[in-house]
Amino acid sequence: MLYQINKGTKSFGPNVIFENIQFEVKNSEKIAIIGRNGCGKSTLLKIISDELSLDSGTIHAVNGISIGFLKQHAFDDESLTVQQEFDRIYVDLLAIKEQMDKVAMEMAENYSEEILNKYSQLQSEFERRDGYTYQQEQITIFTKFGFSLEDLSRPLSTFSGGQKTRIAFVKLLLMKPDILLLDEPTNHLDLDTIEWLEGYLKRYPKAVVLVSHDRMFLDRIVDVVYELEFTTLRKYVGNYSNYVVQKENDMERQMSAYQRQQKEIERLEMLIEKFRYKKNKAAFAQSKIKYLDRMERIEAPNSETKNFKARFRPRVKGGNRVLMVDNLTIGYDEPLCTINLEVMKGQRIAIIGPNGKGKSTFVKTLMEIVPPLGGEFMLGHQIEIGYFDQQLAQFNTNKTVLDELWDDFPEYDRTQIRTTLGSFLFSADDVFKTVDVLSGGEKVRLSLAKLMLQQGNLLILDEPTNHLDILGKEALEEALTDYEGTILLVTHDRYFMQKIATSILRIDENGATFYPMNYNDYLDRYQPVEEKKEVVEKKTYVRVDKSRQIKKIEKQIDEMETKLEELRALRFEPEYYHDYQKMQVLDEQIDDLHNEIAHLMEEWEMLHEGD
Repeated sequence: MLYQINKGTKSFGPNVIFENIQFEVKNSEKIAIIGRNGCGKSTLLKIISDELSLDSGTIHAVNGISIGFLKQHAFDDESLTVQQEFDRIYVDLLAIKEQMDKVAMEMAENYSEEILNKYSQLQSEFERRDGYTYQQEQITIFTKFGFSLEDLSRPLSTFSGGQKTRIAFVKLLLMKPDILLLDEPTNHLDLDTIEWLEGYLKRYPKAVVLVSHDRMFLDRIVDVVYELEFTTLRKYVGNYSNYVVQKENDMERQMSAYQRQQKEIERLEMLIEKFRYKKNKAAFAQSKIKYLDRMERIEAPNSETKNFKARFRPRVKGGNRVLMVDNLTIGYDEPLCTINLEVMKGQRIAIIGPNGKGKSTFVKTLMEIVPPLGGEFMLGHQIEIGYFDQQLAQFNTNKTVLDELWDDFPEYDRTQIRTTLGSFLFSADDVFKTVDVLSGGEKVRLSLAKLMLQQGNLLILDEPTNHLDILGKEALEEALTDYEGTILLVTHDRYFMQKIATSILRIDENGATFYPMNYNDYLDRYQPVEEKKEVVEKKTYVRVDKSRQIKKIEKQIDEMETKLEELRALRFEPEYYHDYQKMQVLDEQIDDLHNEIAHLMEEWEMLHEGD
């Protein structure tokens, strides 16, 4: 056990964030913490990193454990170059290298066994600390995050805020802490970098704890999921997809148990009411009342399913030919690429590619925010655009939420505007909040409300899922799946892309290429050979892990069934059948064991599916 929180509770004023939680990190586990926006995920990371403290509970950590967390202000001295900042990580390693060089010079004149042993020991320690590979690893990670080798010589002060965040991320990976804490690590990374990071974290030899709403990222990395919901933390073994199945099964089981108990309570209450005033049955009625008082009540399953409801409906159908792009050269001071594209009604095109190659520039050119450098584009007959821009969605104004929407759509009356806001979870006094105090997710929901009222038959969406939690993404997926118009979509969310896109436009250093297929088919046909090999290796690893997991579950079931027989045998012991309370406890233990075995059998069956 590397780290453990026992009965942890944290509040901010009257708001309880979580209470009596259990959390643990073992060995090289890859752990996800998931939950709705604002539920306390980032707070939990800050407690693990020792930036915040618990109100109550205990923390146990291995002595000398290193915990790494990406901080907002990561650099003490921004006059240093990137290379100088990275060299601070390797002070001890460079000191060993300096000793090795000195000893090597001594060896030129001194061939004693003592000096040879000293060099051998230093060399072994240098190798153990990756002394012969750290520079190559540094270059690989740095360039994978979109930097050039020349950038290593630049002072930190010359980089933008976003670039500094990525450099801090690289530094954190190079430090290789025992527990690596990551809060939304895929934000602002392009697909190529995200896919590389997946492989890196999966192979990371130590523990990783991450908060992310990227479902495919979670599926490919984590083997444990903690869900933070209603101040409670629950643990699920497996990746995100396994969590979804287990959660649904748990909810169904709890609902079934709740409904059975409610029927039993109703039956007993009817008996009590029927017999409580009859002299010869009063004792019977009293015993049932006591039984009900002692009964441990099962709560109805309580899951946060409240979500926004969007219905994107075009005002007019528009023509079959939606958009014609003819030799359109896009860029700012210099051309980025030239695009030829014909978009037909009903197509859903995802625009992908590395950052900085023109994805957002293309959609901004179509919206006439950025002028073209050459060529032209033309909208089809009666084509009306609905536009979502992630940057514009993070607007700040002192208008109320109600006025912000109503000012843009004055043709609607107050009731219609409030109904629209209500469907995007702005109810009661929420509509009187000023926009500048809204969270990132709330601003996105307000922008989506505007998009819905625009009633466009061509939706141009630039990173619409940023700042949305998983339930928010699912709500948007559902709305866009039902949409009858045409969609151009820039996104780094591959799970979202798989659900929505029917074709791909890739913009990279080689130009713009159209692929008339969904994202899965695109990956199967055009993913580089090296990446395909990596995927095969991952699948093999999962199979081996799956086999081990099956054997482990089978062993647990055998042990529990043996224990079950032992408990059943106790029913015939006088100590139990003469003591009502002991027999009740015994029955509860047997029922609990039954449920555990059933749960394990479901896991066992699920692991065998597809074999």
